[in-house]
Amino acid sequence: MKLKDKVAIITGAARGIGRATALKFAREGAKVVVSDRGLQNLEEVVAALKEINAEVLACDVDVVDRNQVQKMVDEAVGKWGKIDVLVNNAGITADNQLLKMPEEDFDKVINVNLKGVYNCGQIAAKVMAEAGSGVILNASSVVGIYGNFGQTNYAATKWGVIGMTKTWAKELGRKGIRVNAVAPGFILTPMTEKMPEKVLDMMRSKSPIGLLGLPEDIANAYAFLASDEARFITGIVLSVDGGVVL
Repeated sequence: MKLKDKVAIITGAARGIGRATALKFAREGAKVVVSDRGLQNLEEVVAALKEINAEVLACDVDVVDRNQVQKMVDEAVGKWGKIDVLVNNAGITADNQLLKMPEEDFDKVINVNLKGVYNCGQIAAKVMAEAGSGVILNASSVVGIYGNFGQTNYAATKWGVIGMTKTWAKELGRKGIRVNAVAPGFILTPMTEKMPEKVLDMMRSKSPIGLLGLPEDIANAYAFLASDEARFITGIVLSVDGGVVL
């Protein structure tokens, strides 16, 4: 088990990639803190984790609220004495073309996807720095590298996450903290599964291997980067996209 006895915080863990990551980490021996907005939204993933006898702490957290993030970190440290891994997975979309995008939708996505990553990263990094070790993993996107029609706000945040990742890797490396980002491509989540089949077929056609990713594909990448097997890897953006951008 590559994450045995590691303590990992996973934001946006109620569903999709966050849920898959929590389960993957638990199967690899980690003690997991799952956070999302509303404890009721975490009930299913907590039950799934308990079915595999995982040690789990559920936290109701809006990542934009620093006080809530601080409380989550304090609870994790109070329960297990440390934080080894932070997976900054929480994120939202509010898509629209530039000429039609309301300012409030731009601000909302910036706050969650960028300030939320900053809040969690800074607060967790202080604990890791005191311990002299840790791993921070940030969710970017191929959209953040290449842009996408109708996603000015989302693309800006995911590009910003890459900038933070590389900056933190430079700043925190001397503290024993590795920082990397993962850039998913088209992933089958509860949200994308509701799309028309012709749209899904179009997304598949863009991949040389003709596949859409699964949340588990991203979880596997996070687990590797969180483990000691990746001890010499920091400051990278790992694209997990089925070659969609080739």
